[in-house]
Amino acid sequence: MKFNDVAYFQVGIARKYMRRHNLTPLQFVERDKQYNILHFLEVGYEPFHLTGDEGVLDELDEIVSEQQASASHRA
Repeated sequence: MKFNDVAYFQVGIARKYMRRHNLTPLQFVERDKQYNILHFLEVGYEPFHLTGDEGVLDELDEIVSEQQASASHRA
């Protein structure tokens, strides 16, 4: 796994995630700070880059939803 491969993958998925959720880059950065999206993509790069973008985006949505639900239960 090369750093450049992971970085290009993260950028591509981040752009599609922003489009899917109608986010500005700044809004994406805030969401990433909250939910560690880019780290999740880095750690899961090996299986994710073979999955297809829609599958990765669906997985991200699921992870963010789970973290939001978990946070609301703690509040």
